[in-house]
Amino acid sequence: MELRLLVTFEKVATVLSFTRAAAELAYAQSSVTAQVRALESSLGTELFERLGSRIRLTEAGTRLLPYARQIIELAEEARAAVTATDEPAGTIAVGTMESLTSYRLPPLLELFHHRYPKVRLTLRPTLGDATRRALREGTYDLGLLMEPETRHEGLESEVLGEERLVLVAAPGHPLADRTALTASDLAAQPLVGPEPGCAYRDLFESHLAPHSPSFLEFGTIEASKRGVAAGLGIALLPRITVAEELASGALTALDWEPPFTLFTQIAWRRGKRLPPHVGLFVERARHLFRESPGSP
Repeated sequence: MELRLLVTFEKVATVLSFTRAAAELAYAQSSVTAQVRALESSLGTELFERLGSRIRLTEAGTRLLPYARQIIELAEEARAAVTATDEPAGTIAVGTMESLTSYRLPPLLELFHHRYPKVRLTLRPTLGDATRRALREGTYDLGLLMEPETRHEGLESEVLGEERLVLVAAPGHPLADRTALTASDLAAQPLVGPEPGCAYRDLFESHLAPHSPSFLEFGTIEASKRGVAAGLGIALLPRITVAEELASGALTALDWEPPFTLFTQIAWRRGKRLPPHVGLFVERARHLFRESPGSP
């Protein structure tokens, strides 16, 4: 079995689309189809069922997939070992989200930029569901998640730390001097938040759902903070994203504790061997979160 045929098969099997696999491999679709047929011919069995415009793995294809991934990863590991230098090198595609990119990752990005210049980091802004899917499909090498769950189907994940959340309002807001706020108190106010799909926004909205809350969607954390500061509503945000505003008095924290917990995690596809430069990123991320677990 030729390695290039296995690479093409693995990509088609992961994304379940000849068209998408061709785009990601930078091949013509006819080349992808021909390579899959060549692999099927060499094995003497069909690997995909063609169902009109859709495809799915046959039983033989399902059995072959984990072996194909192991062979591909071993080949990459062998290539890295042969060409290895003392200096880490390679590309890492990381799926992440705004709050982590803007407030957690800058020290890590700066470290890699200055100390490991041959490691190229590509940050892909996606929310949890899209990040997990891209990891399973092999589009991303690593993903940074902020989720209440710490186990994810098809993925290995490691908790880096608990992400503290805080409910914020403009100074002088009617709830600013209230204590022991309830869900009904909060739902009676205009609520500001990033787009749906963000874990803490979705959990907050679900918690308040019985009281029919009204959300103003501002899309991003920065826009949400500006909306809150302008008196347009209150928002639940990671504490690290509003630490400066709380310290300066631009925003004030309300007396309410979320009844749910989020964990920042780093994840990769289950069974994937992490190349040395990817493993280095994971190790440095662990160290970063140990050194700065959260804002007070």
